Parts: sequence; C-alpha cells; structure tokens
Amino acid sequence: MDHMQGMLAPGSLKDKTIIITGGGTGLGKAMGKYFLTLGANLVITSRKKEVLDKTAGELMQETGGKVLAVGCDVRKYEEIEQMLKTTVDTFGKVDGVLNNAAGNFISPTERLSHRAFDIVVDIVLKGTYYTTLAAGKHWIANKQPGVFLNIVTTYAWTGSGYVVPSACGKAGVLALTRSLAVEWAKYKIRSNAIAPGPFPTEGAWSRLLPGELVKKFDPAQRVPLKRVGEHQELANLAAYLMSDYSAYVNGEVITIDGGEWLRNGGEFSHLEMIPDEMWDVMEKTRGKQS
Repeated sequence: MDHMQGMLAPGSLKDKTIIITGGGTGLGKAMGKYFLTLGANLVITSRKKEVLDKTAGELMQETGGKVLAVGCDVRKYEEIEQMLKTTVDTFGKVDGVLNNAAGNFISPTERLSHRAFDIVVDIVLKGTYYTTLAAGKHWIANKQPGVFLNIVTTYAWTGSGYVVPSACGKAGVLALTRSLAVEWAKYKIRSNAIAPGPFPTEGAWSRLLPGELVKKFDPAQRVPLKRVGEHQELANLAAYLMSDYSAYVNGEVITIDGGEWLRNGGEFSHLEMIPDEMWDVMEKTRGKQS
C-alpha cells in the first residue's frame, strides 16, 4: 500500500458541504482537493479572492467537484456570517468546518510589535472562534449535526520560543476544541484537531525561513523518520475526521509528525549525534566504574 494514495472509500464524503478557511493555497488546498474526490461540496475562504478563484477553477477541473470561493476575513464576524449564508444559499447546508487559516512570524519576541502579536493571534485564535461560533450557532438553531476540525500544532501544549504569538493562539484553539467537544456533543456537534509536523509548502516555508535558512534548518533532520510529511497523508487524516467513519471520535487531537515532538521534547534525544566510536569509549568508561 502506498501512503501517497487516498485512504477512504469513494463517496465517503458524498453530498457533504465542507468549509475550509485558508483553503486557497498549501495544505488547505491539498485537503480540499481530497474532500472533493470523495464527493464533498467545497467552500474555500480567505481574504485573497483572486487566489481563491484561481484555486476553485483548478480544483473543479482536476476533480469534477463543486467549489465555491468566498472572500472572507476570519477576523471579521460579519463577513463569516455572510460567508455561511452564501454557502447555505448555494449548497443548502453546511456539514463541516475546517479551521485552517493561520499566520505566523519566526522572531525573537522582543523584536515583535504589539501589532504583529495581534495579527497572528487575531487570525489563529479569534478567526477560529469567530468561525466556530457562527457555524455552531447555525447548526444548533437548525438542529443539525456538524463537525469541526481545527489545525493546531504540537507546540500548542508545549509552548515554543520564537513563535510565541502562534503558540498562544494555537493553545487557545486547542482549549476551544476540547471544551466544545464536551459542551456541544449534546447537539451532535463533534470537535477534533490535528497537530501536523513539517508538511512543507512553498509559500509558507519560504516566508518563515527565507533564503539559505531553509537548507540550514532542514526540518526532516528533526524527525525520527528522517522525512517530512506528504500532503496526502494529512489529507487522509483530515478526511477521516470529517467523515462519518470517525463518528465516535470527539475532543481528540491527533499528532501527525513522524515522532518529531517526542524526539525534540526528550532531554537526551539529541544524543543520536554521538558517533559509534564515542559510545564505545563511554561504554568502556562505564565498565571501569562498575
């Protein structure tokens, strides 16, 4: 079996309408494409309508599915409400929301302005809870079940230097996911999250690590499997969590990072850099001491 293949049976998302924020590029686009191949109707949103329109055209041509591109700034609640109305007017309902829109800066925190901090937190946290609140109220009012899937990070629970605004925002999204999984389960609304490791996209990685930094800080070297993730692997997991196959999965956060955070969270994990010859010396030393 090839991990680059689709995992679910054809038609697994047939007639479901799924909204993806930040769905015009990168991982959002990759997940959306797979949802379409499984029979879903897709709504992609972001602030860049021209990018959305181009992506929608490409996805419909590649999959034969239906894609609605709606310009929407997730930091503005009224735009989210309008986006939901447009979705319902077009497809009749909404079945799932994938909160994927994000922003980030890699920087020493003291170099950031308060506005830079606000930009990231407003997109990551406010954008997610705005979208979640609007969709949740819609489902509850219409007595309709629904599924939320939120994209977080492993540093949402560990924290991380140099991406502090993102860590704060993602930690809030993690708390939102788990809290609403309990509170809204009575309405048949499930909430889950995915914490991806390195799944490089050209745009995001070139902005975060420009020039030679991408080569110097090769993310694959931090992963025990010594590779980065393939977009289809993430799309497979997202599709499962959006589908009825995961009907009993609620409040879960699934890490898909090849073991990266476990390796780098371990106090002595970096000892893999020690050559065999040095281990031989250390072993002989231990023998003398015992």
